[in-house]
Amino acid sequence: MDWTTEIKAAAGRIAGHIQITPVMQTLGFGLGYPIEMKLEHMQHTGSFKARGAFNTLLSQDVPAAGLVAASGGNHGAAVGYAAHKLGHKARIYVPEMAGPAKIALIRNTGADLQVVSGAYANALEQAQAYEQDTGAGQVHAYDAPGTVAGQGTCFAEWQDQGLAADTVIIAVGGGGLIAGAMAWFQGAKKIIAVEPETSCALHAALAAGAPVDVEVSGVAANALGARRIGSICFDLAQQQRQAGHLTSLTVTDTAITAAQTALWRERRLLVEPAGATALAALISGAYQPAAGERVAVLLCGGNIAPDPLA
Repeated sequence: MDWTTEIKAAAGRIAGHIQITPVMQTLGFGLGYPIEMKLEHMQHTGSFKARGAFNTLLSQDVPAAGLVAASGGNHGAAVGYAAHKLGHKARIYVPEMAGPAKIALIRNTGADLQVVSGAYANALEQAQAYEQDTGAGQVHAYDAPGTVAGQGTCFAEWQDQGLAADTVIIAVGGGGLIAGAMAWFQGAKKIIAVEPETSCALHAALAAGAPVDVEVSGVAANALGARRIGSICFDLAQQQRQAGHLTSLTVTDTAITAAQTALWRERRLLVEPAGATALAALISGAYQPAAGERVAVLLCGGNIAPDPLA
């Protein structure tokens, strides 16, 4: 697939529907060197997911039965928001572990919300059954070309904003966001994939040589808790790791919450645990840049539970 063409087309398609999110350069967090950050948690519905949702809805015909999506929370909110803005009905399946804040966020979009037992994988099973029964259009959270191209617009936008880093650090759940990064940069940047130790579908897949099921738990599980990495992400990751452009690592829940606290205390940035996971790799020392290496961090989500102002 010509990802560059697809991502450029997606950027044109979703322009006017998404926020151009700010970037900043900052020195702090006990690191001793500056980092670039993109504040994608300030996107519509509090995460990058609106990009893939709008691109998918605007690039295909929506069936009369409407749309269906499974989500750990952020994707469902994005699909519900995009569907409402574009005049479509949507049914969203989320697991109970999404938590009350994200469940309320989805409900407020006007979507038909279905809360199910278990984890994201259980929600996906029910969404797929609904798709088969009704003919509704499935909007996959991460493993679909339209989703990946939409998420890739985040990095095309960042590049246009003057991204100078040699290395971009990104949190990974099902893999749609980092797949978009790999698809856009095509080796022009080194990419560090960061996952929680207790929810590490990409890390496990790369170790096994194929996507495998993993157990999912921890503070970021309602955003990064995919049981199995997406095939698009895995294929891109294998290629780029073999070429030396990708490193995969994991961090502890303690490191994630420490990074979340540091972002608030030092920069007054409120992010959810998933949004702090990339920075956790630097603060914890899980990733240590070489001398002179320029580093950038993506803050991907801001849907804190519970809502601090509720």
